[in-house]
Amino acid sequence: MVGAKPGFSRYSTSPTTGAAGLTPVSGAPTLLDVIRGLSGSTTETVERGKTIFFPGDPAEKVYLLRRGAVRLSRVYESGEEITVALLRENSLFGVLSLLTGQRSDRFYHAVAFTRVEMVTAPATSVRKAIELDASVGLLMLQGLSSRILQTETMIETLTHRDMSSRLVSFLLVLCRDFGVPTSEGITIDLRLSHQAIAEAIGSTRVTITRLLGDLRNAGLVQIDRKKITVFDPLALAKRFS
Repeated sequence: MVGAKPGFSRYSTSPTTGAAGLTPVSGAPTLLDVIRGLSGSTTETVERGKTIFFPGDPAEKVYLLRRGAVRLSRVYESGEEITVALLRENSLFGVLSLLTGQRSDRFYHAVAFTRVEMVTAPATSVRKAIELDASVGLLMLQGLSSRILQTETMIETLTHRDMSSRLVSFLLVLCRDFGVPTSEGITIDLRLSHQAIAEAIGSTRVTITRLLGDLRNAGLVQIDRKKITVFDPLALAKRFS
C-alpha cells in the first residue's frame, strides 16, 4: 500500500478555486449567498435513490448542492440509461433554461446518488435577480460551465466498452471528485452500494461485486462499510490503461 497520491484529491484543484470550479473574490457574494438571499429559497433534503426531477419536467427551481452527490442520466434509444454527470458539493444545476430562454432544460433524470442537501430557489426569483444584476448571471454561467466539464468527463469515462475499464475509470473520477487523502491512499467519501455503482455505469450488481472482488484480491482497493479506498490511483490507472 502506498500513501495518498497528488492529483486525485477532491481538494486538489487550484488553491484559489472552489469546489464547483468558481474562483472566489474577496468580499464578492458566492452562489450560495445569492441563492439563499432570493425570495422563496429553501433547504431541501432528498434521500438516496429518490428522483429530484424527470426529463421534461417544468424548470421551476434552481438547485445548489450542499451535501452528497446527485446523478444526472439520460436514457438513449437503445434503452440504456447512462450517467452523464455525478455532481458534487457546490454544484449548480437546473439553471440552463434561465440562460437559454427555453421552458425546460430537464433533458436529464436527476437522482440523489447519496442522501443530499440542497439549497433551492424558484426560477422566477433567479430570473429577476439576473435581470437586476448581470453579475448574478455570470455566477450562474460559471457554475454551469463547471457542470459541463463534469459531464464531458463522465461521458468520456463511460465510453469504455469493457466493463472492467469502465469501472476503473469511474472509480478514478470518484477519487478525483470525492476523494479524501488517508494514510492508505484515497478514500472515496461516499457510501456506495454495489447496486448504486452498477446503475451509474450501466452494469449489474453481480458483475460489479465480481469486478470489485478482483480489484481487492489484486491489492488495488479496500472496501469497508461501503467506503472504497484506492491504495494507488496511478497504479490502478496504469493497470487498466
